[in-house]
Amino acid sequence: MKEIKGNKLSAAFFFLLTLTVCFFSGRSFLSLHQPEAIFPGPGLTEQKMLSSYFPALKNTPGDTAVYFFRGKEEGGRVLILGGTHPNEPAGLVTAVLLIENIRLERGSLFIVPRANASGFSHSDPQEGNPQRFAVPTPSGQRLFRLGSRLTNPVHQWPDPAIYVNPAGQKLSGMEARNLNRCYPGRAKGNLTEKVAWAVMELIRRENIDLGIDLHESAPEYPVINAIVFHENSSELAALALMDIQAQGFDIRLEASPANLRGLSHREWGDHAGVKAILLETPNASHGRLKGKPSSSLIVEGKDKFYTRASRLGWLFVPYGEEGIPLSLRVARHLAGVEALLASLEALEPEKSVICGNIPPPHQVIEKGLGPFLHPPD
Repeated sequence: MKEIKGNKLSAAFFFLLTLTVCFFSGRSFLSLHQPEAIFPGPGLTEQKMLSSYFPALKNTPGDTAVYFFRGKEEGGRVLILGGTHPNEPAGLVTAVLLIENIRLERGSLFIVPRANASGFSHSDPQEGNPQRFAVPTPSGQRLFRLGSRLTNPVHQWPDPAIYVNPAGQKLSGMEARNLNRCYPGRAKGNLTEKVAWAVMELIRRENIDLGIDLHESAPEYPVINAIVFHENSSELAALALMDIQAQGFDIRLEASPANLRGLSHREWGDHAGVKAILLETPNASHGRLKGKPSSSLIVEGKDKFYTRASRLGWLFVPYGEEGIPLSLRVARHLAGVEALLASLEALEPEKSVICGNIPPPHQVIEKGLGPFLHPPD
């Protein structure tokens, strides 16, 4: 009898333990679907959802916030996308810094910090990546999600064996969940194609003049520290290049391949006629040669294996003991945005977008990201 009673108590204990583990893991899982707060500065004019441009996206996991800044004077209209690939955090953080600091003096600026909102709700399988990374601020830590390159399979499944994207290119089936392979989108397509379609609708309805897509890539990837430009933006990109290099940043030009279809810098230019630019920075946490994934790797950018790979000549960017921290990568994007806006003003003054209070790139490098982020809630 004592043995039976003991077995029942053990079973009850393990049942309660299982329920406790399920409760906390379930709560952690569900929290991934809630985006961290962004605290817009006083320059914000309006905030709306992407579904306001394409109502079929409403109440879906693909709907996402659009932050709108308008100057006192009419001018050009610029779109900035972060979070096209949610495992490339510099794009998201750059967009957040702009939202929380800028004031528009002339023209209009639209910022989408989490372009693929669904991709932020899960992590890449078998990668061991942290769910979040912490950025220190004078008032405490700000947490940001590290998501996946692809739309959550819970929201879009199954992948086809071969994906023929809206631009007609054949790709691996999983690319059906890659927002930057799904332009110009499909109004009646899968979730990722609908997000791409909604972005195109924003571009068309708001008469966007220049679109900037913020990205990161692995240090061993050849297209890195680059301005990738549509051929209609070659002069703009060349002028911006000189400005960014004058600030001390190593950067080069990369023409958008005409035969690689479905990407923002190709389809925005081809289908909407806007100037289209993609900016790339190097991110060790995104690469295949890294050691243990961690929040500190994302923020500090230090990895001994990449340092060794650099000495062996395997990388396309210098990588020393100091690493390539998130603050430097965000500063590069900020310098790119500033230079592109200045180049647009120089080439087409009537389409100028004059934006004040952009965090100075070299101060971001020197002081870190924290002083330019609003205190955590």
